Amino acid sequence: MPHPSPDVEWGAGDASREPAGGAMPAHVYFHVPFCASKCSYCDFFSVEAGRAREQAARAYEALFEQWAGWVSRLGLRLATTAYVGGGTPTALGAARVAAFVATVRAEMCEAHDPEVTVEANPESLDEQTVAMLADAGATRVSLGVQAFHDDLLAVLGRPHDATRALNAARTVVSHGLELSVDLICGIPGQTLDMWRSSVHYAIETGARHVSVYPLSLESGTPLAAEVMLGRYRALDEDLVADMMLLARNLLEDAGLRRYEVANYAEPGRECRHNLAYWTGREYLGIGPSAHGMLRAETAREAGFVVPEGAARVRYAVAADLTQGFGEWPAMTVETLDAEQAAREDVMLGLRLAEGVALELVERAGLGVVVEGLVARGLLERTADRVRTTDRGWLLGNEVFGAVWTG
Repeated sequence: MPHPSPDVEWGAGDASREPAGGAMPAHVYFHVPFCASKCSYCDFFSVEAGRAREQAARAYEALFEQWAGWVSRLGLRLATTAYVGGGTPTALGAARVAAFVATVRAEMCEAHDPEVTVEANPESLDEQTVAMLADAGATRVSLGVQAFHDDLLAVLGRPHDATRALNAARTVVSHGLELSVDLICGIPGQTLDMWRSSVHYAIETGARHVSVYPLSLESGTPLAAEVMLGRYRALDEDLVADMMLLARNLLEDAGLRRYEVANYAEPGRECRHNLAYWTGREYLGIGPSAHGMLRAETAREAGFVVPEGAARVRYAVAADLTQGFGEWPAMTVETLDAEQAAREDVMLGLRLAEGVALELVERAGLGVVVEGLVARGLLERTADRVRTTDRGWLLGNEVFGAVWTG
């Protein structure tokens, strides 16, 4: 058995303890760090599968081994949600991803109404793959469309075209799987009319969940370099805000309400896995660059050395194909005390359209900060909750930063 990495603070001798049945978090994220090609705007940890064939070939086996390592420490508690993301899980082939999903559904998830999401890109999602995912027990597909215009897809370095995206989306719906469509606004060259048509196309696919993200030009990405060199021109911030508002109006008119900063769904079709992130629930992150969050008690059961006074442990698996795979990968660890954990819960909870309870605001010691944000028109109060205004939603990073720094 591989030894725990020295980058992780594990307790001496903890591996011999009896597993604590029921301590396992009920939400599990698997990161598959492989894509067919790297998009020009992407700064997530992913590698072209063709450049790491050996690691790609055993990626799903390694993810299962890492999950089994957690079970050996914590005991088995079946998950209510599992999310297979990346990267592009479907880029490794239909048979591999379907076999892994079948294992997740059979061995990791509760029998009653689990949510099992698989991320996919249109170029790697054909009729056979969708059918295999449905048969294996997947319940949702999150489809990385980003745009329904070929020239914009070329700017983003996407390997699919608009026709392929439409066909993939419709195929998912035709097989009875829940469909979530990802769209990006603020792409260089994108007009308001182009954006309107992309949102309409997403609605027409039958998707009951749509995610809308403004383009972020991350340092070190090819697209950011091209904008800096003048090949492309970044869109005006006011135009991007207009796009966000237009998407909200169109999606809500179609029955998809905004329930989080970037996410819209028909009532009852919200992504339960992502809601766990925003409501302070424990979750495991498995695979290179995956993140997880545990209560201090759970982390101690897993073998972390957790200082007295800590309430929460956050960890990040090494973004490395060598160190990030295997039963006990290298990790970096951060601990939060009770007040910091409450402050984090407020920050994340304000991502939700319903906001957070005033009781949590007071427990986090953020009453004065919140009152200041209310005075600036970024937050509003109801009888027992606080939530962002439209302006606060569009200036979310300003709100979240103020809350976190206190």
